[in-house]
Formats: sequence, structure tokens, C-alpha cells
Amino acid sequence: MSLKVQLAEDMKTAMLAKDETALSTIRLIDDAINRFEVDERTEADDEKVIAIITQMVKQRKDSANIYTEAGRQDLADKVNTEIEILHRYLPQMMSEEEIRTAVETVVAMTGASDLTDLNTAMSVLETQIEGKADMGEVNKILKDELSS
Repeated sequence: MSLKVQLAEDMKTAMLAKDETALSTIRLIDDAINRFEVDERTEADDEKVIAIITQMVKQRKDSANIYTEAGRQDLADKVNTEIEILHRYLPQMMSEEEIRTAVETVVAMTGASDLTDLNTAMSVLETQIEGKADMGEVNKILKDELSS
């Protein structure tokens, strides 16, 4: 079942269960997918839907941090709930150990030896693990690997 079909089914389920938070979050995903399809004049496949949802998660994490720093824990909690709902539609994320293994493999494969090779190694990593790991975390681990 494609993600778009799953989202439509989950939207119906949320309506019937009167789960307002899940319903509004799924509608936000649907709106973002529709916006992409209109802007690009193409249909979003599962890979693109995952990229859209990943971007939504990143935006909400940033918002949650801002709300927490501003002392608005109520808004931060609401955004964190949305993040949990968004994660339902993402593939299982890689563990830190799996990321480290991927980084070590790419460093060996590309011959990267210091921070000047960061962009080369990062571009290879992006093609291999995009959507499977938080790229900010990947970047941090890669910098640690190249610094040592």
C-alpha cells in the first residue's frame, strides 16, 4: 500500500475516532503533498512523500526547540505530538551505531581524511541514507570521524 493510500485510510480512521490531533496532522501532510504535486506538476511517489514528511519533522523539531526556549511548553508538547504522528509514516530510522558504520564505510570508500573532504563524503552519504537517518546527526558523526 502506498503512503498516500495509507494516509487517506488513516484520515478516515482519525475522523471516525474523533482524534483531532491525528486528523489535523494528516491533513497537513496531505496539504504538503498536494502543494508539491501542483507546484511540480507531477505525482508524488512514496520516496517524495517520505522526503516531505521528513522536512515536516525537521521544521517541527525546530519549532519545539523555540517554544521550549520561550517557556511555552504547551505549544512544544503539541508540536512533539505532531512529530510522533509524522514518524508513523517514516521508515525505521537508523541507530547511531548503524550511522557510524555507514560513515566509516563511506570515509574508507571515498578516501576522506580530514574536514576538507567533508562535502564529498556527505554527498555520498546523502544518496545512501537520505530518509533513513537524521542528516544533522549524520553530519555530526562524519565531522567527528574526520576530525580524529
